[in-house]
Amino acid sequence: MQPANPHRADMCAIAHTLATRFAQSADAYDRAGTLPEPFYAGLRQSGYLAFVVPQQYGGRGATLADMVRCQEILAGGCGSTAMAVDMTVHVIGRLGDTRSYPEAIFATICRDIVSNGALVNAVASEKDLGSPSRGGLPATTATWDGAQWRINGHKLFVSMAPILRYLITNVALPITAEMPHGGTANAIVRGDAPGLSFLDTWGDALALRSSGSGDVVYTEVPVADDWLIERKSVAASSPAEPPYGMAWFALTLAAVYLGIGQAAVDCVARYANTRIPTALGKPIATLANVQHRIGEASIPLQAARALLYDVADTWSEQPEARMNLGPRIAAAKYAATNAALVATDQALRIAGGFGIARDLPLERFFRDARAGITHPPNDDTALELVGRDVLQRHVVSSD
Repeated sequence: MQPANPHRADMCAIAHTLATRFAQSADAYDRAGTLPEPFYAGLRQSGYLAFVVPQQYGGRGATLADMVRCQEILAGGCGSTAMAVDMTVHVIGRLGDTRSYPEAIFATICRDIVSNGALVNAVASEKDLGSPSRGGLPATTATWDGAQWRINGHKLFVSMAPILRYLITNVALPITAEMPHGGTANAIVRGDAPGLSFLDTWGDALALRSSGSGDVVYTEVPVADDWLIERKSVAASSPAEPPYGMAWFALTLAAVYLGIGQAAVDCVARYANTRIPTALGKPIATLANVQHRIGEASIPLQAARALLYDVADTWSEQPEARMNLGPRIAAAKYAATNAALVATDQALRIAGGFGIARDLPLERFFRDARAGITHPPNDDTALELVGRDVLQRHVVSSD
């Protein structure tokens, strides 16, 4: 068993300081539907972006368990920012575990994060692709011009798009003798590459309006040959391996939505203790039905947090157990995102009309929590995975 990171308390304290600062103006950026660039300056200056970078490249070497806790705290200040920066967190965290990139490329990206606060996102979603996690092939293509690759396509939901340093872009490869059915790869595109353009299509979305999750259009974008990585044939199959991508993506994002749900409960609890209707003459916090609803909001969050932390701790401290953690990872993501839905709904019910108005951030928490159910694994997939695992463990042998 690997010991917990001795820097965890310090990292969580930095996350709390940032969250407190973000909370003061998160609503203004949500109203405007714009990226809060001062928030990202704070993430850079505080060293938060370097938490997950391995120590050999100058980072803190944060584990999945560390970042789950930090991301939950950060989301309490601004859910949009926590979700967006999670794109960098989960990519670097996964690569730190797997070391699946060429060392020189991974080192370059990591050192850029430490020195310059570089932001990274894995860019995959397209209008007609559906979920890349289900094996869809991208319409975005990479073609060889004799000297370098040229990327053409249109990607959606690219969080932090205007300020990204690296866009790890999923592309389709042409048919060749070695790949008779074509293939896929990841092209690592610089944010300042010629032929790259950004479309602001996100600012009035239902949720996470200040995450900058707009479109990116690639028009003959050049990529050097050695920066087109993870090439594989469409027909190729890989042996089973621990669910690295699922763990880092699902658990850190689950923490974000857990943090949003907790922020809603904390906010409405403060409101209930100060709201004194003249007809009542005392705070509404003294009413049994308000206490009941606070309980309904809090218990799912507490249960989800216990499960999330346990799964993240197991992943970080018991690498030998990772192969079998898929169903528990799915369960933790399902529990956290649905607990956030319950918590934000109950918070609005307690506050009534004041919760719908912009005077309180409850309506923003309510909207932002809805985004959690769109991230994979979605609820149906998670329930099927958990149910199948339970059933398989109770198969009766015919021997």
